[in-house]
Amino acid sequence: MDEKSVNVESRTSSQDKRWTIMAALLGTNTAFMLFQGIEQERNYTLIREVALTIIAVAIPFQGIYFLIYTYLLEHEGLIGDAHLLRLRKASAVCQMFGYGSLIGVALMWYNISNYVGVFFVLSSGCSVILIRTVMRPLDSKDNELPSH
Repeated sequence: MDEKSVNVESRTSSQDKRWTIMAALLGTNTAFMLFQGIEQERNYTLIREVALTIIAVAIPFQGIYFLIYTYLLEHEGLIGDAHLLRLRKASAVCQMFGYGSLIGVALMWYNISNYVGVFFVLSSGCSVILIRTVMRPLDSKDNELPSH
Protein backbone atom coordinates (compact mmCIF):
# COMPACT_ATOMS: atom_id res chain seq x y z
CA MET A 1 0.00 0.00 0.00
CA ASP A 2 1.32 3.43 -0.95
CA GLU A 3 2.11 5.63 2.08
CA LYS A 4 0.23 8.57 0.53
CA SER A 5 -2.94 6.50 0.30
CA VAL A 6 -3.15 6.09 4.07
CA ASN A 7 -5.99 8.24 5.36
CA VAL A 8 -5.63 10.77 8.15
CA GLU A 9 -7.60 8.65 10.62
CA SER A 10 -4.99 5.88 10.52
CA ARG A 11 -2.00 8.14 11.20
CA THR A 12 -0.38 7.70 14.62
CA SER A 13 2.13 10.53 14.81
CA SER A 14 2.54 12.56 17.97
CA GLN A 15 0.99 15.50 16.11
CA ASP A 16 -2.15 13.41 15.56
CA LYS A 17 -2.22 12.59 19.25
CA ARG A 18 -2.04 16.30 20.04
CA TRP A 19 -4.94 16.81 17.66
CA THR A 20 -6.96 14.24 19.60
CA ILE A 21 -6.17 15.95 22.91
CA MET A 22 -7.13 19.34 21.51
CA ALA A 23 -10.38 17.91 20.13
CA ALA A 24 -11.23 16.49 23.55
CA LEU A 25 -10.46 19.83 25.21
CA LEU A 26 -12.59 21.68 22.68
CA GLY A 27 -15.48 19.30 23.30
CA THR A 28 -15.14 19.74 27.05
CA ASN A 29 -14.94 23.51 26.75
CA THR A 30 -17.95 23.67 24.45
CA ALA A 31 -20.01 21.54 26.84
CA PHE A 32 -19.00 23.69 29.80
CA MET A 33 -19.84 26.88 27.91
CA LEU A 34 -23.26 25.53 26.98
CA PHE A 35 -24.40 23.99 30.23
CA GLN A 36 -22.66 26.28 32.71
CA GLY A 37 -23.66 29.29 30.61
CA ILE A 38 -27.30 28.29 31.02
CA GLU A 39 -26.74 27.81 34.76
CA GLN A 40 -24.97 31.18 34.95
CA GLU A 41 -28.08 32.90 33.60
CA ARG A 42 -30.20 31.24 36.28
CA ASN A 43 -27.79 31.51 39.20
CA TYR A 44 -24.95 34.03 38.70
CA THR A 45 -21.65 33.47 40.51
CA LEU A 46 -18.44 35.42 39.99
CA ILE A 47 -16.21 32.33 39.98
CA ARG A 48 -18.32 30.73 37.22
CA GLU A 49 -18.13 33.98 35.25
CA VAL A 50 -14.33 33.97 35.49
CA ALA A 51 -14.18 30.28 34.55
CA LEU A 52 -16.43 30.78 31.52
CA THR A 53 -14.33 33.77 30.44
CA ILE A 54 -11.12 31.71 30.57
CA ILE A 55 -12.76 28.93 28.58
CA ALA A 56 -14.18 31.41 26.05
CA VAL A 57 -10.70 32.87 25.48
CA ALA A 58 -9.29 29.41 24.72
CA ILE A 59 -11.89 28.27 22.18
CA PRO A 60 -10.76 30.49 19.25
CA PHE A 61 -7.15 29.36 19.77
CA GLN A 62 -8.32 25.76 19.66
CA GLY A 63 -10.06 26.47 16.36
CA ILE A 64 -6.91 28.06 14.95
CA TYR A 65 -4.92 25.01 16.07
CA PHE A 66 -7.17 22.81 13.91
CA LEU A 67 -6.79 25.17 10.94
CA ILE A 68 -2.99 25.09 11.23
CA TYR A 69 -3.02 21.30 11.58
CA THR A 70 -5.17 20.89 8.47
CA TYR A 71 -3.05 23.37 6.52
CA LEU A 72 0.11 21.46 7.41
CA LEU A 73 -1.45 18.16 6.31
CA GLU A 74 -2.68 19.59 3.02
CA HIS A 75 0.63 21.28 2.19
CA GLU A 76 3.03 18.66 3.55
CA GLY A 77 6.35 18.87 1.74
CA LEU A 78 5.45 22.17 0.06
CA ILE A 79 6.11 24.53 2.97
CA GLY A 80 9.48 26.19 3.42
CA ASP A 81 11.43 25.69 6.64
CA ALA A 82 10.91 29.27 7.91
CA HIS A 83 7.17 29.12 7.24
CA LEU A 84 6.94 25.67 8.83
CA LEU A 85 8.73 26.93 11.94
CA ARG A 86 6.31 29.87 12.27
CA LEU A 87 3.32 27.57 11.88
CA ARG A 88 4.68 25.16 14.50
CA LYS A 89 5.28 28.02 16.94
CA ALA A 90 1.74 29.30 16.37
CA SER A 91 0.45 25.77 16.87
CA ALA A 92 2.33 25.50 20.17
CA VAL A 93 0.84 28.80 21.37
CA CYS A 94 -2.63 27.56 20.48
CA GLN A 95 -1.98 24.33 22.37
CA MET A 96 -0.91 26.25 25.46
CA PHE A 97 -4.13 28.28 25.37
CA GLY A 98 -6.02 25.01 25.02
CA TYR A 99 -4.25 23.57 28.04
CA GLY A 100 -4.81 26.87 29.83
CA SER A 101 -8.55 26.35 29.47
CA LEU A 102 -8.15 23.65 32.10
CA ILE A 103 -7.83 26.51 34.58
CA GLY A 104 -11.38 27.54 33.71
CA VAL A 105 -12.58 23.97 33.98
CA ALA A 106 -10.82 23.67 37.36
CA LEU A 107 -12.51 26.84 38.59
CA MET A 108 -15.84 25.41 37.48
CA TRP A 109 -15.19 22.22 39.46
CA TYR A 110 -13.98 24.27 42.41
CA ASN A 111 -17.24 26.22 42.23
CA ILE A 112 -19.11 22.92 42.55
CA SER A 113 -16.93 21.43 45.32
CA ASN A 114 -13.68 22.54 46.94
CA TYR A 115 -12.35 18.98 47.09
CA VAL A 116 -13.23 18.19 43.49
CA GLY A 117 -11.67 21.47 42.38
CA VAL A 118 -8.39 20.99 44.23
CA PHE A 119 -7.95 17.41 43.09
CA PHE A 120 -8.87 18.32 39.52
CA VAL A 121 -6.16 21.01 39.53
CA LEU A 122 -3.59 18.57 40.89
CA SER A 123 -4.47 15.80 38.44
CA SER A 124 -4.63 18.24 35.50
CA GLY A 125 -1.18 19.57 36.30
CA CYS A 126 0.24 16.07 36.55
CA SER A 127 -1.45 14.94 33.33
CA VAL A 128 -0.24 17.97 31.33
CA ILE A 129 3.32 17.42 32.58
CA LEU A 130 3.03 13.73 31.73
CA ILE A 131 1.72 14.28 28.21
CA ARG A 132 4.25 17.00 27.41
CA THR A 133 7.06 14.77 28.68
CA VAL A 134 5.91 11.77 26.68
CA MET A 135 5.35 13.77 23.49
CA ARG A 136 8.67 15.60 23.44
CA PRO A 137 11.04 14.56 20.64
CA LEU A 138 13.44 11.79 21.54
CA ASP A 139 17.20 12.24 21.45
CA SER A 140 19.20 9.61 19.59
CA LYS A 141 20.41 8.31 22.97
CA ASP A 142 16.77 7.76 24.03
CA ASN A 143 16.22 5.50 21.01
CA GLU A 144 19.03 3.13 21.92
CA LEU A 145 18.22 -0.07 23.73
CA PRO A 146 20.14 -0.66 26.95
CA SER A 147 22.92 -3.22 26.64
CA HIS A 148 23.09 -6.04 29.15
